[in-house]
Amino acid sequence: MQLQVLDNIGAASATEWNALDHAGQPFLRHEFLAALEDSGCVAPETGWTPRHVVAHDAAGRLVGALPLYRKTDSWGEFVFDFAWADAYRRAGLHYFPKLVAAVPFTPVTGPRLLVTPGTDQPVVAAALLDAALEHMRDTGASSLHLLFPGLDEATSLGRRGLLLRKDCQFHWHNRGYGSFEDFLGQFTAEKRKKARRERRRVAEAGIRFRILGGDEIDDALWGTIMPLYASTFWRRGREPYLNEDFFRRVARSMPGQMLVVLAMLHAAPVAVAILFRSADSLYGRYWGSSGDYHSLHFETCYHQGIEYCIAHGLQRFEPGTQGEHKIARGFEPEAVWSAHWLSDPRFAAAIDRHLDREREHVDQYIDVVQDHVPFRREPP
Repeated sequence: MQLQVLDNIGAASATEWNALDHAGQPFLRHEFLAALEDSGCVAPETGWTPRHVVAHDAAGRLVGALPLYRKTDSWGEFVFDFAWADAYRRAGLHYFPKLVAAVPFTPVTGPRLLVTPGTDQPVVAAALLDAALEHMRDTGASSLHLLFPGLDEATSLGRRGLLLRKDCQFHWHNRGYGSFEDFLGQFTAEKRKKARRERRRVAEAGIRFRILGGDEIDDALWGTIMPLYASTFWRRGREPYLNEDFFRRVARSMPGQMLVVLAMLHAAPVAVAILFRSADSLYGRYWGSSGDYHSLHFETCYHQGIEYCIAHGLQRFEPGTQGEHKIARGFEPEAVWSAHWLSDPRFAAAIDRHLDREREHVDQYIDVVQDHVPFRREPP
């Protein structure tokens, strides 16, 4: 097996990359990762330098890959290690650069050690991880971080000595609902009334919705969508992570996996949610609006997505990271993971102790939140 580090995704065959087992994830497809790089959203200037690890067999066929980046900050990762970086700084050490295995700007669980089906998965995955750790040491990076692996992969990484970190997101599950009203029928009366009132307020404001695929959006409409998307970042004093070139590229190369929910008032878009879908899941990613409309965020980002999942038979909806307000809309707590290797043994030991305590807190939090989901409880 031959292992290599690539400085751009374009150096890998798109056909062979997409043949790797990425669990149907749109974000791990070659087209998505290439659009990030080709649009300049992922580049040294934005803090993300590609360092993808790839494995080829004796015939030169791609059999494994690890999407990997050299990072000079922690923005766009959604696994927050700012305190770790500050501790390094106060100790007179450098936390950056570090290596991060993730999909940039995308806090979605999925495989990180990608292997071609039919090959010896444990052997190839171990070789990819070893190569990433060797690259970390050779380049003087402080650490290696694999963000949002699935539970099985995280467990395997833990057996290799990586430190496991646990967090919580809120996901929706389709339990065979025939309609949105069928879904609301599982709520308590009080929560159902609130959800209906929320939707009614948006409708009474005269706002209607269009859901478009990537191939249904023309240049003029992208010109309208982008300021709406960017407004969320501008309000926080930051530039958007993603630019119009990126969205256009993905819309062209993955039209069936991009969805745009447009909130229309008097035939003009006033809000947008940009989502992606796989064969069985929907992923909410970006949102923005031109004004403050009562309950519009909940309708655009959550209710419309749930309704789409029910209509199209999708089993899962991940609306993005954080946000306890999702609970009242039928999203339930779900554990997510990351795995970390720190070169400095002193910091590794200290962070390991911290993560033990943090995992206990997350478990307690999930238990508490589960008691506040809006669903009716079956009698004992």
